[in-house]
Amino acid sequence: MKKIYFIGINGIGMSGLAKIMKKKNYDVVGADIQRSHVTEEMEEMEIKVFKEHKEEQVCDCDMVIASSAIIEQNPEYLYAKKNNIKILKRGELLALLLDEEDGIAVAGTHGKTTTTAMISSTMLSLDPTIVIGGILPEIGSNSKIGSSKYFIAEADESDKSFLFMHPKYSIITNVEEDHMENYGDIESIKKSFSKFIDQTREEAIVCIDGENLCEIVKEKKSPKITTYSVHNTNANIYAKNIHVKNGCTSFEVVINGQSLGNFCLCIPGEHNVANSLPVIYLSRKLGVSSEGINRALTNFKGSKRRYDILYYDQNKEIKIIDDYAHHPTEINATLNGAKSVEKGDITVIFQPHRYSRVKFLLSNFKNSFDKAAEVFLLPIYSAGEKNNFGITLEDLKNKISNKNVKIEEDINNVENYILNCDKNKVFIFMGAGDISKIAHNISDKMERKRA
Repeated sequence: MKKIYFIGINGIGMSGLAKIMKKKNYDVVGADIQRSHVTEEMEEMEIKVFKEHKEEQVCDCDMVIASSAIIEQNPEYLYAKKNNIKILKRGELLALLLDEEDGIAVAGTHGKTTTTAMISSTMLSLDPTIVIGGILPEIGSNSKIGSSKYFIAEADESDKSFLFMHPKYSIITNVEEDHMENYGDIESIKKSFSKFIDQTREEAIVCIDGENLCEIVKEKKSPKITTYSVHNTNANIYAKNIHVKNGCTSFEVVINGQSLGNFCLCIPGEHNVANSLPVIYLSRKLGVSSEGINRALTNFKGSKRRYDILYYDQNKEIKIIDDYAHHPTEINATLNGAKSVEKGDITVIFQPHRYSRVKFLLSNFKNSFDKAAEVFLLPIYSAGEKNNFGITLEDLKNKISNKNVKIEEDINNVENYILNCDKNKVFIFMGAGDISKIAHNISDKMERKRA
């Protein structure tokens, strides 16, 4: 096999795999109607990226990799199917690569990108292969080919593609209601994660701070499950003596009753302490020193779009932060973390993601914004989905308990509000759609204004 064609190549997951296959000396091409920040990087690697989907572009390919966002009516997909060209989903290719190595797969309803980024950072000295759903500053990319036997990957549960994987080690951060259009109910989600644990070959490191994973662990009683928690001292791994000072969090880690010592994180939130626990445990088990782990965690700034500080005026104490949070639990955790380290009042500019998600999770949004001084709700980002759910921004506003919530259809009003801000304000742009572009645009204008 020589030539591989990626349909939807500019996606964060697809581009990472495309770059890895190119470095494995395959001829890689692809198409995507949307350019992204990784397109230029691929073109510099001599990966041809077409701007339109046309069947003649696929005709000489040996295999097609299809993004989960690609519909079956796509002309390239139809051509490949009609002409018996082998078609794999993105998750299938990722699983094939990961299962060949000592694979470490990070799964969970939320926290998996940050946790994948953390363990990639702490294990860099072991030279692993990495595929992550975000840009990791330490490698300046969303993927890397390493020379060791370790393969670290983020496992996507949204379309159940993580069930293609049979990793040697897995980390599971949490299990909650999400992607209900694919699952239907929480019991179906729990069954998928239970199966994922079964498919883990050696050890599944599972957080028991949430009810759903607690139930799965109690039901399975599997010797290959290692548990972790922020506070629960019945877990195999837990944190204690958590202190926040000058924006950094210090904590002691206990593993199987023995203290491993103190560690430090300079990204906010107790949820990130939780994310670090399986990272510390597994990195140590695989040969990284405690000193090396602590150094990596202290320097860890997160991946792009995870509490990503775009602008900071230290004199006026004004910050603009870009964050991927879009699930109610993620929003709450991010704001709790922000409240513990930020001095100014917190304003959230939130772009809800998908009509279906807002509909299914509507009641869960009730207390998500309690730590914010004010909230601007932008129009729902459809991600190509039609509003067959009858959901409106007014429905969301009425559900949120924070009374200082405003629906804002015109982003120019938000931009003017921020540009004319005097002092002591933290603006957090939240969402999984194109809100990041808005945050960057306003940050650029703030920089020009300051200059």
